[in-house]
Amino acid sequence: MFLHACPCGYYGDSTHQCTCSPPQIKKYLSKISGPLLDRIDMHIEVFPVQCSELQAEQGSKSSLELKQNVNAARMIQLQRYEKEGILFNSQLKPKLMKKYCKIGNAEKELLETAFNKLGLSARAYNRIIKLSRTIADLNGCERIQVSHIAEAIQYRNLDRKFWNP
Repeated sequence: MFLHACPCGYYGDSTHQCTCSPPQIKKYLSKISGPLLDRIDMHIEVFPVQCSELQAEQGSKSSLELKQNVNAARMIQLQRYEKEGILFNSQLKPKLMKKYCKIGNAEKELLETAFNKLGLSARAYNRIIKLSRTIADLNGCERIQVSHIAEAIQYRNLDRKFWNP
């Protein structure tokens, strides 16, 4: 799902001037409710890219490497949940989260800090943990680490940035 933060699409964009009035922005944002955003696992702010950046040689992974990485993570999940009747980390219910998403004290502390500072809901808290499990799988890690939690938290910022300032 792709959402703009205003009717013209430039609110918050550093390269273009937003032409919307504050009431227009507020009305536009009010069409998307917090509970709806809570049901979206990842909120990523995407900025325009310069042509020179596209033409520059990248040191990133190729599409084939990314596909292989995702397929390996999918196999980990299929094997992990073969007796549970689910296929994906996103399908974990609280009981199974306790079994498969164990986190240490440092991870719990980071989650608590984010929960309190960002005003996250219980649903968002659980989605962060499940997304952290997926990030750990993509990195080939059996245990969820602080870096996985931190990455998952950063994918939950738009609902607080635009919808609940």
